[in-house]
Amino acid sequence: MLQGWQFADYLACADLYAAEGIDLAALPLTGLGSVCRRQSTGEIAAIVGALAWRGIRLHGFGVKTGGLHLYGHLLASADSMAWSYTARRRPPLPGCTGHKNCANCLTYATRWRARILASYTARGHQETLFDPPEAAA
Repeated sequence: MLQGWQFADYLACADLYAAEGIDLAALPLTGLGSVCRRQSTGEIAAIVGALAWRGIRLHGFGVKTGGLHLYGHLLASADSMAWSYTARRRPPLPGCTGHKNCANCLTYATRWRARILASYTARGHQETLFDPPEAAA
């Protein structure tokens, strides 16, 4: 897990791993913390860019759509509860039965993903973060 508050903090954290002989670029995934409240800022985009340039495959914790549009193409993966915010506050979609809302619903999640992909690709970004595993290979 890479933590920090300012640009230099994240690089220093990565350097601490290297000093202990841990090659983060050789790992399948490294978490990127302290992002969610400022995830759509240019500073986080610069941090993600610098770490990705080092070859580190990053997982962004709490990265919402604003952050995905800025630097999602540089992340190996991301998570956020933002996708289900509206779903948690509304009745289920028509045809969805067995749950009081669609907060954990594959139908809702798939539709949300399609909307985000359409917006993301309309801005000229590659879909790498959002491609199904078989398409990204």
